[in-house]
Amino acid sequence: MSTITTLKEKLATPTLHLALMTIATGGVWPLVWLYKHQDTLMQETGQRFSSSVLIIWMAVCFGLSALLRPYTSPVIDPLNYTLHTPVVIIAITGILSLALMVLYIVWAFKARSALQHYTLTQFQLELKMNVFYTFAFSVYYVNYCINALPDALAKQQILRAHLQQPAMQTAPVSPVTGPANEGSNTQ
Repeated sequence: MSTITTLKEKLATPTLHLALMTIATGGVWPLVWLYKHQDTLMQETGQRFSSSVLIIWMAVCFGLSALLRPYTSPVIDPLNYTLHTPVVIIAITGILSLALMVLYIVWAFKARSALQHYTLTQFQLELKMNVFYTFAFSVYYVNYCINALPDALAKQQILRAHLQQPAMQTAPVSPVTGPANEGSNTQ
């Protein structure tokens, strides 16, 4: 049986490194990360929530969008007149970029469901993954949650131990009577 740290150890990618590599590679690294680690994630969770075809379509959208992007900026002719870029190329580039974002989000929500099911069935851990963060940060948030699994399990075990301890029975506290209180009750 695997431990809670198995998935984190197999992926071995800090979220900060994933973000920095994305910047350094111009956005290519999340695709490489997905291609490299998706099968490991599916094997460990025991759920086939995606296929390599999805990643290939992501790469196609990214590549075509990157290929067309230079043609979306206006070109200035030698007489300093601005030549307008065809609207069709701008639209196609925008649609490809939007499609890439949608595919990332779809993958992230599928991975989120698989990860939550995995932690619940294997470790009795109700993994709470924020819907907004999953939508906004997709692959990065899934990677962050994978890295935070051991801490989430430790936190839940502490809470369970605290709730299972019997509450200490104490006698009701009686009002203290003494010389200071006697003078306050006089009229």
